[in-house]
Amino acid sequence: MYGCFVTQPEDDGADLGVVFFHNEGYSTACGHGTIALVTWALESGRIAVTEPETKVVVDVPSGRLETWARVEDGDVRSVRFRNVPAFVHSPGIGFGGAFYGSVEERIEPSELPRLIGLGRRVKAELEAEREVVHPLEPELRGIYGVVLWQHEDDGPPLVQRNVTVFADGEVDRSPCGSGTSARLALLAAEGRIGPGDELLHRSIVGSEFRARIVSETEVAGIPAVVTEVEGSAHLTGRHEFVLEPSDELGLGFQLR
Repeated sequence: MYGCFVTQPEDDGADLGVVFFHNEGYSTACGHGTIALVTWALESGRIAVTEPETKVVVDVPSGRLETWARVEDGDVRSVRFRNVPAFVHSPGIGFGGAFYGSVEERIEPSELPRLIGLGRRVKAELEAEREVVHPLEPELRGIYGVVLWQHEDDGPPLVQRNVTVFADGEVDRSPCGSGTSARLALLAAEGRIGPGDELLHRSIVGSEFRARIVSETEVAGIPAVVTEVEGSAHLTGRHEFVLEPSDELGLGFQLR
């Protein structure tokens, strides 16, 4: 389970802002969270819908994202977002809004406990041996997650499957949007993919993101790529939280 705190945008150039949270705290980016947020904002009427495509600009902790929702009969069929520039930090580590380690591994649902343990170990080892900091924004630092991936088809499109282990042993049931951008940066550096080429990225449960490199750029002199990632989200329920004045635990508690 992942969450979004919806906030005001930084200025009039965006439609809304968001802070993402999970079992370990907060994250600087979340692709599937962005897709879900835009779907909710349009289908709930928070933002006016224009068919067949509606543009929504979202301020996330890692930067400002342009998104485009494909809408049919009021239903958001998919959302495509253009991410902040993605780049290779060091061998096996890519940035796509957050930093991800990347390891080739066999991806089988039956081996999920082993994969979670591996993801935790890789994250700990990478952070012990390297300082991982964004060259322009020092608040963006540390390994957020580890993308364990396997190759499936040379394509076109190039097809890979992954499981992303993030936060405190959490598993992304989506193909991980910011992790997908980090993978594109690594694949571009390896010469496996270039501008206009598509990556079909599958998750451990079979859901899919379609991603591509839009253009090439630089971040503090480091070669980088601008990526777009497209996926879909669906409403599963509604819940209302209530805080009563007499509830002594209403603001939460911690056990350490």
